Amino acid sequence: MQEAIDFLSSKSPIFLEIIEKYGLPPIPKRPQGFETLVLLILEQQVSIDSAKATFMKIKAYTTCNPETMVILSDEEFRNLGVSRQKTKYIKILAESVLNKDLDIESLASKTAIQVRQELIKLKGIGNWTIDIYLMFCLQEPDLIPLGDIAVINTIKELLNIYDKQEMENHTEQWSPYRSYATYLLWHYYLKKRNRNITY
Repeated sequence: MQEAIDFLSSKSPIFLEIIEKYGLPPIPKRPQGFETLVLLILEQQVSIDSAKATFMKIKAYTTCNPETMVILSDEEFRNLGVSRQKTKYIKILAESVLNKDLDIESLASKTAIQVRQELIKLKGIGNWTIDIYLMFCLQEPDLIPLGDIAVINTIKELLNIYDKQEMENHTEQWSPYRSYATYLLWHYYLKKRNRNITY
């Protein structure tokens, strides 16, 4: 991690400022597999905390595996706090695993591009979800999820860049450590708002 921080600090002073003010960021880690993909679907466009609460309800109610998720009724999902749309996405994911269209275990041996090509085929799994899976589960070191509201808002605030394409161009100089840049930006975003998150 020190190597990444030294590199990023040489590219942009904002990273040293973040570390001086708030310390080092946590490196998020999650287990690979079906459960984490379900959690990521739940996290789309809502806070991590509220998604986690729903996820824990599912796990308290039943086993979170493809076999169970595919037969759970829409009403049961609704009672657990899952929207109709996300219910559909979870069932599509479960079906694709059961039909062997998706082999989640094999993702670990693939490149980031191959993982993206595999997962993007599934309705309900977009680039943000794939970015987070790659970063948290497969420890991909060089991704910046520019579909993430906290990342976008922090770049706007610290770098005064408002255009998405300009953000993309600017953050290229942080390669090959863009994931670490992301962890620092999230760290700043959360600490500034006095929020603590367990990934």
